[in-house]
Amino acid sequence: MEETPDAVPGGTDDDFAREIREALQNELPQDELPRDRATRFYDRIRNTIQRYVDGKGKLLGRTAEFLLLVPDVFILLWRLTTDSRVNRKDKILLGSAVAYYVMPFDLIPEAIVGPIGYLDDLVFGVYVLNKVLGSVDASIVREHWSGSEDVLDSIQRVLNAAESLIGKDLAGKIKKMMGK
Repeated sequence: MEETPDAVPGGTDDDFAREIREALQNELPQDELPRDRATRFYDRIRNTIQRYVDGKGKLLGRTAEFLLLVPDVFILLWRLTTDSRVNRKDKILLGSAVAYYVMPFDLIPEAIVGPIGYLDDLVFGVYVLNKVLGSVDASIVREHWSGSEDVLDSIQRVLNAAESLIGKDLAGKIKKMMGK
């Protein structure tokens, strides 16, 4: 199982999500966003997922490759929220995806199902990224990507697999939230 939400020093993941939303809505300068907490959250989910994948081995099949994308998509979303070349409207959308990652209870809660619960976060984050690619140049997105494969290919793979990862109903709910 995942660590408790209180594992983020200085407050809970809910506090972190609230800080992100408030900072983006109030158009705070980039350096006032809680960057150190984002890095700690990234490290925590990367370590949790890696341990989970290592422990489950071949039982996860292709799901493992998608789970390993979770922290990279999170940090990409985060970095884009702090990039001055991204407009305010897109930053708010990106910030909502970051906040969705850190909220302990969502469509598939990590606190209950463990790292598999990050799959809905991944799908939501990728839908957000796909939407902002309409106004954010792909080179900016590539600049902030930490993954080993091309980010646009990774986004497309998650979009193509969304229904098999989280089910048709949940994928439909996320599409509806994105206005698709």
